[in-house]
Amino acid sequence: MNEVFISSDFDVDEVSKQISQIMTQWSTQLLDINGPSWVIYDYEMEVKYLFFFDVDFNDMETRIKLEDLKLNVIHEIESLKDETTYRDNLINEVFFEK
Repeated sequence: MNEVFISSDFDVDEVSKQISQIMTQWSTQLLDINGPSWVIYDYEMEVKYLFFFDVDFNDMETRIKLEDLKLNVIHEIESLKDETTYRDNLINEVFFEK
């Protein structure tokens, strides 16, 4: 498994390209978007990549960037002509600091 740590000053286009490249090069089945952890699974449901976003979910600008990134990646996945899919749980109350 490869781990990629992303800081809060990430560039949406750069990370979009990085994830899209992985999704098109590897035999991937699922991108599981779960708050700060975005996991890419292969067809055996083994984790191939983990993208961990070390960001503040309370920051509106960061959440907008994450939503933009999510939409970019989902668009890429939907353009693939295979069975690759995604699960989206980007924004959930448990990711917010109280």
